[in-house]
Amino acid sequence: MRKVIVNEFLSLDGIAQAPGGADEDTSGGFEHGGWHMQYTEDETFQKWVMSGINEAGGFLLGRRTYEIFAAYWPNAPEEEQVVAEPLNTKPKYVASKTLSDPLEWPNSTVLEGEVTEAIAALKKEDGGDLLVIGSTVLVQTLIEDGLVDEFRLMIDPIMLGGGKRIFPDDGALRQLRLADHEVTSRGAILATYVPA
Repeated sequence: MRKVIVNEFLSLDGIAQAPGGADEDTSGGFEHGGWHMQYTEDETFQKWVMSGINEAGGFLLGRRTYEIFAAYWPNAPEEEQVVAEPLNTKPKYVASKTLSDPLEWPNSTVLEGEVTEAIAALKKEDGGDLLVIGSTVLVQTLIEDGLVDEFRLMIDPIMLGGGKRIFPDDGALRQLRLADHEVTSRGAILATYVPA
């Protein structure tokens, strides 16, 4: 059975919005896009990111993350091909009520029917684990329905004061167990949690 692994870059106050670029997601008046990039020039971080991407059997993406990735990774510069190649070639499953197949980015498919049922069915298939990147709305749904098997979080030493979060604000108690952790040279924590 495949696992669903949520891989996220978070600020210390739990924000996941627009880690990669100033104009990545300014919704809600978010003004701190690109906040995560100062922490990426670290060998520990780079090994952590690449192991997750290379080990994944496929990717689960929300519509907005899919659109951002599909616009960038197929045309990524040569120095980023180590990341682009697995993202471009491995299967991508997209949760969207507005997109429909066929999608432009090769190896991409829109999940049919109820998203949680479609993902539960994917988990039962043979193959490598499914890695969720970004996709805050999708992640909240997966958490609410108990479909996350592992969280791989990079928690950066920065507070953003507001923005999109991955954790639902629903009052439910969900206990986790720390399975692994490292600290980067820039003070970010790489933490892996699994349901307790």
